[in-house]
This record gives sequence, C-alpha cells and structure tokens, in this order.
Amino acid sequence: MTSAAPADASQQDKLLFWGCFLAMLTTSLAFITRAFLCNDPGLWPTTFALDKVQAAELFGAGIWSFALSIILFSLVIDRIGYKAAMVFSFLCYAGYAVFALMAYDTVAAGTPEAQRAAYWLLYTGSVILGLGNGTVEAFTNPVVATMYSREKTKWLNILHAGWPAGLVVGGLLSIGLADQVKADWRILVYLLIAPAVVFVALLARCRFPVNERVASGTSYREMLAQFGVFGAALAAFLMCRQMDQVFDAWTATTTWFVLGAAVAAFAAYARSVTVDSGSILSVAFGNGLLILLCVVMIPLATTEIGTDGAITGIMEAPLKAVGAHPLWVLIYTSAIMAILRFNAGPIVNRISPLGLLAVSAVLAIAGLLWLSVASGLVAIFAAATLYGFGKSFFWPTTLGVVSEQTPKGGALTLNAIAGIGMLAVGIVGGPAIGAIQEAAAKDAITSKLGDATYAKVSKQASYFLGDYTAVDEAKVAALSRSQAAKVHAAVEGSRQGSLRTIALFPAVMLVVYLGLIAWFRRKGGYKPVTLGSAH
Repeated sequence: MTSAAPADASQQDKLLFWGCFLAMLTTSLAFITRAFLCNDPGLWPTTFALDKVQAAELFGAGIWSFALSIILFSLVIDRIGYKAAMVFSFLCYAGYAVFALMAYDTVAAGTPEAQRAAYWLLYTGSVILGLGNGTVEAFTNPVVATMYSREKTKWLNILHAGWPAGLVVGGLLSIGLADQVKADWRILVYLLIAPAVVFVALLARCRFPVNERVASGTSYREMLAQFGVFGAALAAFLMCRQMDQVFDAWTATTTWFVLGAAVAAFAAYARSVTVDSGSILSVAFGNGLLILLCVVMIPLATTEIGTDGAITGIMEAPLKAVGAHPLWVLIYTSAIMAILRFNAGPIVNRISPLGLLAVSAVLAIAGLLWLSVASGLVAIFAAATLYGFGKSFFWPTTLGVVSEQTPKGGALTLNAIAGIGMLAVGIVGGPAIGAIQEAAAKDAITSKLGDATYAKVSKQASYFLGDYTAVDEAKVAALSRSQAAKVHAAVEGSRQGSLRTIALFPAVMLVVYLGLIAWFRRKGGYKPVTLGSAH
C-alpha cells in the first residue's frame, strides 16, 4: 500500500478506496431516504397508520443500531477481518430490502392488524439496516486510515465526502421522484440496494490491508487501554440509555448493572498497561486527548447531524415564503460539504487539523447566527453557504486527529468516537434541539398571544437533560379555528430563531479547539504519532 492518491495507486488500491467511498455514500442514502419516508405524512405515516412518535421511533431504529454496530464491531473487526464485515453490511442491506418488501405486501390487506404487523416488519428491517450502516463505517474508517497512514486527515475527509454526496443524491431523488414515490414507496428501497450491489462487487475483488495497529505489533490490550475506562464508561452509558428508550422493560437498575459490569470487565482486562506517558496504571483510564475529543463529539454531532435532521423543519417557513422546497438548504449545504471534503488536503497542510476545526467552528457559529435571521432567497442561501463551509470538516477531521494521535487505539478509538457521536445525537443532541425549538415557540406565543394562551396549549414533558414545556397539538386543535391559526403562525415563525441557541454548540467546540492548539504549541506543534510502517 501507499499514501499516494488513488489516481497514482495501483488498480487494486483504487478499487478498494472507491468501493469504501461508495459504501459510505450508501449509508447516507439510507439515512435520507428513510427520513423522507418517515417524515412525509403521505408515505409511511399514512400507509402504516403512524403518529409522529411512532414515525420517529421507526426512523430512530436505523440510528441506534447504526451506533451500536460501529462500537461493537470495532472490538472484533481486526479478528474477523474487514472483508467479512463488508459482506455482513451487504447482507444487512439485502435483509432490509426483504423486510421492507414483506411489509409492503402485508399492509396491502388494509386492516389495522395488517398495519401493525407490517410496522414491525419495517421496524425489524430498519434495525438490520442500521447494523449494516454502522458496519460500513466500522470497516471503511480503519481501512482508509491504514491505506493512507501518512495523510489520514486528508483521506478520511475524502472518504467522508461520500456522506454528503449521498444526502445530495437522496435529496434530489426524493424531490424529483416525489410523485412516483407517493404511488409506490418501494422505489426508494430499490434505489438504496443499487449502490450496495455495486460496492460489494467492487470490494469482493480487493485484498484488504492489515490495520497499522496490528502490523506494528501493538497488542489488543494496549488498544483497549487507549480507549480506556472513561471511554468505555461513556460508550456503555450511552448504549444503556439508548436501550432504555427503545425497550420499555429496560429499567434504571438494568442500566446501572450493565454499565458497572461493562466498566469492571474493561478495567480488569486493560489493567497494568503502559500508556503514552510511560507510567504503569493499575486501571487504564484512557488517552487524555481521546477523552476530551469523545466529550466534544457530543456538541459536534449535534451541530452537524442533529442540525441536518432538523434544518428542513426549522427553515420551512422562510423557504416556503420564497417558493423554495424545504429540502434545498440540506441539499445545498451537503453539496458544499462534499466539494470541500474532496479538497481537504491543501487546507489541512496549510493550517493543521486543529486549526481547521477551529476555523470551522467560527464559520458554523456565524452561519447559524445569520440563518436565524435571514429572509429572502439570496440571504438564506448566503447564510447557508457560511454554515455549509463551517460544518464540512468537523466529523472526518476529528476522526483524523484521533487516528493520528492515538494510532495504538486502532479501529476501536477511530470508530468508537463515531459511535459515541451517533448515540449522542439520538439521546442528547436531537432532543436538545427539539427542546430549544419548544422554548422558542413558548417565547413567541407568550409575546404575541399572552401567557394565558400558552398555558392553554402547552404540556409538561421531560427528556435526558431535564423538564421542558411543549406545545400540545391536541390542545391547539381544541381552540377556535382563528385562534389555532394564530398559535401555528407563532410556532412556525419561532423555529428559525432557535438557530441562535444552537450556535452555542460550535461555540463550546471552539473554546476546546483553541485550548488544544495552545497545548500543542507548548509541546512544539501538532505532529502525528506514528507506529512505523503499517505496510
């Protein structure tokens, strides 16, 4: 293998890289097509008689399983092999297609019983699909980091250009084929399977590299020590919280028992390992930089993926006012991301990975603040351009820093931080953005219609971060038509302003990145840690 660009590499290397890229694109195509099917009232919600909560649960089934498989596969992927993981991911895509088509046939009976049975077929298929998506990231990240071990940040950015590219393709297809999809939603299932067949055909012909951690002789126990007890505890806690949300029978006692058992087992196995500082610890707490980046991954994933998931609804009113489809902001910013990630190399060489993350945070803050007040087509897309530039490099550059600074962590540290990010979006970030929007709605209703009106239409609720109040649509429906219209107008007008509060997430990230830049300067500058040749 070589760290040269695929254009200069052997045909084998080019096939391997572009097969991984297409696999990454397939994961995002799955994400956006399922979002479209779950969120459009005329598609799965009508077909399977789903309320908003059930539709959200169905969409979430493909997210939490995604996150779990990234983390769990990372523990064993070096032993089972990257090709085996690739085959498993394809089988998951095929399994999703089978269950989705079975659901289509089952619901055709049109009875409530058939709708319930079809829903569970679709839910099962969505879990299987999520496992396949997570497995794709579990094998593509370490493969590319190993292939291009001297330019990890650059090539991980190019690999992850596949994610926004898939969002662009899926978004355009969802808009362009909207009428056909409403007539037969299986079209989007077929469109997802097509790239899956292509990537498995490409990668089946390739010989996968040995991970640099394995090639250097770094032991499995040393890999675990890099992730450390803190990383294991954070990942286990988020996984337990996710199971608590998915399974009603999962109790707080179960959560703490599983968490304690996982951390104890991890600490017992990873004990007495020499860490980077050279000291011997009775319990491997973990690499300090990795611990910090794992925590920062929570606001990072919220800024990128959480905002992507909410931006269509947030910008719906101002975009409709200028005659534009709400999906266009997501498609446009995703196109920017794809282009910039393909050209990350010169930028990283000029300002370093941490410098790139800091600049990205500044641009994301400015873009979100501008989007929160922008009106008119030109202003909205100018602000979206700034935000698109800002969010482009967050995820893959963070993976690059992790891989460059903790190479002994191998596939585990590289993938586990991605899994933590995905879990954080579902458990903390996504609900937090929802709570921010509800707070903005409260301010708008009380300022325009008064406290008494808000009291009539609100309800108390709680989530991971605490209690909040929300607009209750059932109570709004009980109002007179004119009064309900005023409430809906106030709520729709408030969503855009919530982006001001969301800008706090990249602001927190900026503080951390500036601190890390200063810390590395005291050490003589940012330099990747190498384990010698991995080839």
